[in-house]
Amino acid sequence: MTATRPRRDLRLLLRGVPLVLVPVLLLASTYPGRYQVPWGYWLLATAAAAAFVVGERWPLPVSLVISALAAAMFVAHPWGVAGLVPYLGALALGEVAMRARGSWPVVVATLGWTAAVLLGLWSDSYSTFWRAATFVETAAYVGLPVLLGLYLRAQRDLAQTYRAAAAEAEVRRAEADLHARAAERSALARELHDLVAHHMASIVLRIGVARHVVADADPRVQDVLDDVHSTASDALADIRRLQVALRDPSLDSIPLVESDAVPVEIAAAIERTRGAGFTVVAQVDPDLGGLDAIGRLTLLRVVQESLTNVMKHADPDGAVAVTVTRELGGVTVRVDSAGRGAGAADSTGHGVVGMGERVELVGGSLHVGATETGWHVEAWIPGPTHPTSEDGDR
Repeated sequence: MTATRPRRDLRLLLRGVPLVLVPVLLLASTYPGRYQVPWGYWLLATAAAAAFVVGERWPLPVSLVISALAAAMFVAHPWGVAGLVPYLGALALGEVAMRARGSWPVVVATLGWTAAVLLGLWSDSYSTFWRAATFVETAAYVGLPVLLGLYLRAQRDLAQTYRAAAAEAEVRRAEADLHARAAERSALARELHDLVAHHMASIVLRIGVARHVVADADPRVQDVLDDVHSTASDALADIRRLQVALRDPSLDSIPLVESDAVPVEIAAAIERTRGAGFTVVAQVDPDLGGLDAIGRLTLLRVVQESLTNVMKHADPDGAVAVTVTRELGGVTVRVDSAGRGAGAADSTGHGVVGMGERVELVGGSLHVGATETGWHVEAWIPGPTHPTSEDGDR
């Protein structure tokens, strides 16, 4: 904006130049005692200069007005450099050719200026109208401004095309970098899961077995095994959280959701859906504590993505049911939308795939599919202490 304002001020200053230059030309054509520019010509010339100032906003009307004023000035047969004033019409015509998007404004402005030039040549008592020079002069006075305006328009359009191409290339480069980083993070997440999480889960399992095998051992041994089991389980949970962070590049730029903010954010997502014209019946447990930071974010993203799909695909005339409750040591989310349009969503879409990856990485489950009445999403997100098949006692 800082650079745009000076350029705009400079354009306004340049457009005001005729207001200063025209009086100078008229005064230069005044010879006391021999020739004085008529007051009528002064009025016509000043009006043409004033009209030229607003030519940037209304190019075609200004061109026609200046052409009409120029015709009157040509008929007046000005003396000296005052005869240059009517040719503001040529500048106005060139501006129409440069700024107009269609061909008809250029044709109309060209006809207006051509009529003014021909009238001036017709009224010239010092030469014959029907001669080859008339055609040459008319072609020069009309053709050159049009060609110059068209050339400037082509250069402007070419510059815009180059700028758009450069911006698009920059966007593509940024997207390529983002995809490359995401791919690298996904690869790291897979390595983390394959190399570390597997061994940690195996350690937790073996310690659980050992606790049962040596159940009659010294209580101090049991205390040590319990401590190792708890430490390994916590380490496995931390690895899974880190794995989620690596799989989702947005987690390093989006703050994790605080526990108290989860119901508020869910309510905001429901209100946005209602604002889109849907009837939403919501039942949200006010106590959603017990989830860790990744679990809270996963819960919120599942609700948001489900409601986004509702707004995209569901029938606005059907009701939407949202239920978020604490169940089975975690939190269960159910979103049901009615109407034939709801079943149009593809369970293999990127949004549903993303939900599935998030829920899977926190050890939960997700079911998405069409029903007889619409579309159903159900997800279960475990609490941080809920045992899974990998780290539970066997």
